[in-house]
Amino acid sequence: MGVRRAVEMARHASENEGKNVYTLGPLIHNPRVLKRLENQGVRILEEGHEAALTEKSTVLIRAHGVSPKTEDTLRRQGARILDATCPHVKASQKKARDYAEKGYCVFLAGEKDHAEIEGILGYVESAGAKGLVVGNPEEAEKAALELSRAAGSAKTVLIGQTTISANEYRAIGETIKRYLPGLKTEDTICGATAGRQEALRELCAKVDAVIVVGGRDSANTRRLLSLAGELGKPAWIAESGEDIPAEIFSETAGYETVGLCAGASTPDDLITEIEEELGMRNEKLGIRN
Repeated sequence: MGVRRAVEMARHASENEGKNVYTLGPLIHNPRVLKRLENQGVRILEEGHEAALTEKSTVLIRAHGVSPKTEDTLRRQGARILDATCPHVKASQKKARDYAEKGYCVFLAGEKDHAEIEGILGYVESAGAKGLVVGNPEEAEKAALELSRAAGSAKTVLIGQTTISANEYRAIGETIKRYLPGLKTEDTICGATAGRQEALRELCAKVDAVIVVGGRDSANTRRLLSLAGELGKPAWIAESGEDIPAEIFSETAGYETVGLCAGASTPDDLITEIEEELGMRNEKLGIRN
């Protein structure tokens, strides 16, 4: 939902605002969609280059959100701002800020350099609180141990990247609680993300290998790839039909059934393209779909 909303906002802006439409960083993590938007006149403006904006510019805040500091920089430039932050991410930002204002130390479970985490961390820091980003149980243990030694009575809360896997999020929370038993945990995982991961678990029980359709820069797409591997299935990411590996059709590999799934930011037509490409290659090889 958040992805479709952001893309529709960008398209609408390009149709109504002329040529001075920008997104602050990649609007979403899917190269096919970004190329289409570029063809429609929507350009990507990297953070740190806000000086290129004028009062005639329209800038979309990406679906992953930005920090309050970055948003303030945009406003000072006088550009028209369209906030395409995913509502799920926006909810996480508000929760992080509210807890920070109440004196909590906020643990953020996710990828340190991911735009969503950077934006949420900015909300924590803008409230004068400490934010700790942990990407796995090992990092969580180290951070929790250090905090418990320095301030064992600290109020703590855990907020997760919306695309993190439920199992990984649970493991991080359980690790922190061993050292900080008063930890509060917020349910911030996007329902679409959790649903796709659960569907993939069911799919992997029926197939020999998996193709994950989506952008390689997409966190939720990469997590699907990782999950397939954890479930013991060979898996590949495909951004286009050209990315389908020849190994899929190799007799020596012995893949009788191949499963297809897609990241949340993958457009429907790309999924159809991959499916049709698989069918055409099967037909050439005399294999029944």
